[in-house]
Amino acid sequence: MNELLLTGSLLVLYGAVLLWFYLFGVSGLMAFTVFATIAANIEVMILVDAFGMEMTLGNILFATTFLATDILSETAGKKAAQKAVWAGIAANLLFILVSQSWLVYVPAAGDWVMPAMRTVFSNTPRMMLSSLAVYALAQSFDVWLYHKWWTLTERYTGSRRACLWLRNNGSTLLSQLVNAVLFTVFAFYGTYDMPTLLSVALSSYAIFIVTSLLDTPVVYLARRMHDRRGSVAGE
Repeated sequence: MNELLLTGSLLVLYGAVLLWFYLFGVSGLMAFTVFATIAANIEVMILVDAFGMEMTLGNILFATTFLATDILSETAGKKAAQKAVWAGIAANLLFILVSQSWLVYVPAAGDWVMPAMRTVFSNTPRMMLSSLAVYALAQSFDVWLYHKWWTLTERYTGSRRACLWLRNNGSTLLSQLVNAVLFTVFAFYGTYDMPTLLSVALSSYAIFIVTSLLDTPVVYLARRMHDRRGSVAGE
């Protein structure tokens, strides 16, 4: 069941990235990035067994944020991609403040939600602050590396459109390695034993390798959408 759910989530979320880009363009990808970073930071607290590994949820949602910034880099430029990163960080900081304020309220006698909210969100600040620090580093590295690869591929091929697969995977695979290792250490050190930490880091990166390779056709489709939109606007 877990394997089917994860596979379904991958298809739905990658499709959602394309749909948001088709419907709303650059603004849609920025909005999706805000949604994905907040939701992933909650989902990542859930530990599951899937594909013979112990892993946290949230990996696929985090992967979609790298997909979104790669599409933005390819179609709108480095500044737009970096702006999406900062938008995700700002939204998460606000969410931390708001979610922590919920726990200060004195619940009514008939309330039944507050105990569950305390269980979930009492650990949220560490998770989200760890994620924010790692997200800022890994995503900024991804945007920077994407454009470094772009400079190299353009220099050696003479075309700005060549080797999209290389800059997409060359940036994402390295930045996801940084993301998997640092987030596991910052978020879970002291919570789980070392074998579990190692398992979480390795399984997270294994998932990221798969999601990074599978997102390449999505980036190509997004660029085609962008090209068609531009050609229609120019008619």
